[in-house]
Amino acid sequence: MIVIPAVDLRKGKCVQLTQGKAGTEKYYGDPVEVAKGWEAKGAHLLHLIDIDAAFGEGDNLGIVKEIRKAVGVPIQFGGGVRNIERAAEILGAGIDRVILGSAAVKEPELVKTLSKKYGKNRVMVAVDAAGGNVVIKGWTEKTGIATTNIIDQLKDYVFGFLVTDVDREGLLKGIDEMEFKGLAESTDARICASGGITTQKDIEALDKLGIWGCVVGKALYEGKIKLP
Repeated sequence: MIVIPAVDLRKGKCVQLTQGKAGTEKYYGDPVEVAKGWEAKGAHLLHLIDIDAAFGEGDNLGIVKEIRKAVGVPIQFGGGVRNIERAAEILGAGIDRVILGSAAVKEPELVKTLSKKYGKNRVMVAVDAAGGNVVIKGWTEKTGIATTNIIDQLKDYVFGFLVTDVDREGLLKGIDEMEFKGLAESTDARICASGGITTQKDIEALDKLGIWGCVVGKALYEGKIKLP
């Protein structure tokens, strides 16, 4: 299983939020240097999210391009990707994989169009889940759609799915192992887990379930997990 450091961008800096809420920011410095640091410690892939773009409050794509030039490992990037034009701009900047969240839930045809144009390996869908159902718009809007339904609908068009347990995101209280177990057993799609990953034990549990990868944020920044 691949362990993927998260480099979240807000106001030009590397940041971690609690429960994805504005006002809970804790800053960790220059994102370019942070990204280089994770690569130096052995990261095989970086996970970048533009928090400002997701909130509709700005754009950090310039910094993402700087990170692209500074590191040699692949990058997956999302946050505020709401249309074909934005996705094309990101992929055109040399980002290896674009991540769509709310837009994929509301407009599945957008995912299919991108997949046809760029290839499924360059497209990922973020499924933010609360109690097994999808939430969108920064986790503020419940859809009533089962996580597995979105996965079944789009699995033939994407590299995989970033599934975030929003009830545990940023709390450093461990994963909901049964939730990810049920997910792993329900689909053959590539799953990247996020939310609540706090210890090496959490990572080992996901590995045993057959989860493809996991995105780790606050636990890495707070030293609870050592990347090497």
